[in-house]
Amino acid sequence: MSIRKGFNAFQLYFSFQLSRLFKQPIHWGMPLTIAVEPTTSCNLRCPECPSGLRSFTRPTGMLQQKMFHKIIDELQNKLSYLTFYFQGEPYLNPSFLDMVNYASEKNIFTSTSTNAHYLTPDIAEKTIESGLDKLIISIDGITQEVYENYRVGGRLEKVFEGTKNIMNAKKKLNSKTPYTIFQFLVVKPNEHQIEDAKKLAIDFGVDEIVFKTAQVYDYENGNELIPTNEKYSRYKKLANGKFEIKNSLENNCWKMWSSAVITWDGAVVPCCFDKDATHKLGNVNEQSFASVWKNESYFNFRTSILKGRNQIDICKNCSEGTTVFA
Repeated sequence: MSIRKGFNAFQLYFSFQLSRLFKQPIHWGMPLTIAVEPTTSCNLRCPECPSGLRSFTRPTGMLQQKMFHKIIDELQNKLSYLTFYFQGEPYLNPSFLDMVNYASEKNIFTSTSTNAHYLTPDIAEKTIESGLDKLIISIDGITQEVYENYRVGGRLEKVFEGTKNIMNAKKKLNSKTPYTIFQFLVVKPNEHQIEDAKKLAIDFGVDEIVFKTAQVYDYENGNELIPTNEKYSRYKKLANGKFEIKNSLENNCWKMWSSAVITWDGAVVPCCFDKDATHKLGNVNEQSFASVWKNESYFNFRTSILKGRNQIDICKNCSEGTTVFA
């Protein structure tokens, strides 16, 4: 954090609070955090994921370093946090760790999420050397039978091997980073393994385990993935047997003031819930990020958030604030 980044954060927060007060989009500053998409490709076929289902209507491909450098060069003085993830498996992009290193050298905190199938000993060491600050490893079951129920096509032994390789590389290179997290996506088939997953995290020596609620698209009439323990569900069952999302949708969203998502081909979208990039607000291949961030499309979208967030399709299944920490 620098004085310039701190002032930028103040501008964002103050303008956000004014916007909430006056119900008009007042916006100062540049994003504190962005997510970039290394690729839409994935080796797994998870049932509630567009990458896994191969169901994108938008183009698929790999993020190129030239465009990534352009983004970072423009935002480096204001940007504090960079997530290398949107859809797909980041390690499938052959330039992924080079891009992590580029951002790290600009003093930007870097984070990614992976299914860990590609964390060989060599790649694990290169991950540490890239300067990656946080690594989230998806581990959604502690037995193969349970794990593959959601992570279709995955091999739990590869996740275990990848985790061991990361922990060994950190010791070998005497590095505290990346801060390594087990992320357990709680669904009905695996909720009985939550306590065992906590023990597994201790055994592997990871820094933390978190339990994430799962998004399902067809939840109103129930879904086989919705956990029975409502603590780990983003949905609640009503008296009539129907389900509804637990989160109340207030007419504001801090993310629309503080962050953005950029797809592999440069499209800027509001947040990570716009998985198929249906709300394109601009493209950094065609113009600067700043011109997109301040354009009419962004202004109109922020206005719609303040006037009726429950009318926006990507907001209706928002899980913001529904991660459960161990």
